[in-house]
Amino acid sequence: MKNFFTSKITVALFLLLVVFMTGIFGFRFFSDYSWIDAIYMTVITITTVGYGEVMPLSPSEKIFVSLLIISSIFIVGYAISVITEYILSKNIGVLRQKKVQRKLESMHDHIIVCGFGRNGKQAAQKLLAYNRPFVIIEKNEEVIDRFSDENTLFILGNAIEDEILLKAGIEKASTLICATPSDADNLFVVLSARQMNKNLKIISRASEETSYKKMKLAGADNVIMPDKIGGDHMASLVVVPDLVEFLDNLTVSGQEDSINVEQIPFEKMCPNGKEQAIQDLDVRKKTGCSIIGYRSPNGEYIVNPEPSLVLQKKSKLILIGRPNQIEMLKKEYGV
Repeated sequence: MKNFFTSKITVALFLLLVVFMTGIFGFRFFSDYSWIDAIYMTVITITTVGYGEVMPLSPSEKIFVSLLIISSIFIVGYAISVITEYILSKNIGVLRQKKVQRKLESMHDHIIVCGFGRNGKQAAQKLLAYNRPFVIIEKNEEVIDRFSDENTLFILGNAIEDEILLKAGIEKASTLICATPSDADNLFVVLSARQMNKNLKIISRASEETSYKKMKLAGADNVIMPDKIGGDHMASLVVVPDLVEFLDNLTVSGQEDSINVEQIPFEKMCPNGKEQAIQDLDVRKKTGCSIIGYRSPNGEYIVNPEPSLVLQKKSKLILIGRPNQIEMLKKEYGV
């Protein structure tokens, strides 16, 4: 939007200059006025203040003045509207950023999304579905003006700048999602963010295979390659179409009446802090949901864990069920 308004203001100022110079040179050479009188006549004509002429006008001079007045009314009106719109947009932008900063001061363990392109939008929609607090860093002001609302916080700026990351609360954040289209920018953000917050979980997008290892070395916990995932998914629809369609129908976010998969941390499953075996929890009887996965404290995943498996602290269970069963699960364990 900045470039948009700047170009419109340039055009408006250029048109004002053209009509002003036309009036000055017209009165100077067409009506034989002095330079001072020509400037004076141009000013009172363009501004339509109604003062008298310096000298009586001939019929041809009256036609020239009439055309100058008509053209100046449109040009001056256009210039005033453009400049007013620009000033208002700047003030609105400043007020919006101040409002975002006030909200960020009270936020902690939030998520920072860098870039609001295709991947950034999808990440934001998922976070909104789960009611997770997040802020988006976007350098395109026009994008912010188009998508900004009460539920989405935007910070105008480039995420590769440390000052912008600090403004987004990088030191208090729990997760950073690098979703800019440039691998170089994502790599730079990962490096900077890891230095600012050692405990931050960093998820980065990558377009090239060569960027994957670089992102990992820079400190990214997870590196996602959307193009590769898309290609694998399309190939899977050819090889195992029924399985893929079934998995696609498993909803992990969205409306409460459509979720089929949920993860529950140890703290919710065992609120007393005592480690228990899966069979002792009796989740299936209480909620109807089935346990399909277990994530150990060190990040290891076990598919379809044994009933005798003992849940450890800082672990998580992954469960599957119909939407009403998932809802019962949430109520039972206070999720």
